[in-house]
Amino acid sequence: MSLDKVLSIAGKPGLYKMIAQTRSGFIAESMIDRKRMSVGIHHNVSILSEIAIYTLTEEKPLREVFTLIKEKENGGETAVSHKESKDKLEEYFFEVLPDYDEDRVYASDIKKIIQWYNLLQKNDMLDFEEAVVTSEEEE
Repeated sequence: MSLDKVLSIAGKPGLYKMIAQTRSGFIAESMIDRKRMSVGIHHNVSILSEIAIYTLTEEKPLREVFTLIKEKENGGETAVSHKESKDKLEEYFFEVLPDYDEDRVYASDIKKIIQWYNLLQKNDMLDFEEAVVTSEEEE
């Protein structure tokens, strides 16, 4: 599954899969407990495919950051928890993405990225290359 259908909803824990669109928004399913909810246009929603991480030279798409973490962890969960100290989180993220912009990427951002990666890994949704190839074949 591509990150086009994976959402982060402000004020709600974890990640959500977009199930269907409605007139006033869409239906989303939690990746944590599989509960479905209606999400209206008043919710602050971020689509993971549109999120990028600042580096010293460019903005790196979140998909690429997840791929780097996956390579570092050999497809498994991260070696650090998202609940680790700020220093440990930054040290880990520096190993994954050495040129990330430390002034614009906060510990809270790193926490979310690690938490999201582990959630996607647990749900077996880290095969982005296959999704890209499939969409290119359709065109």
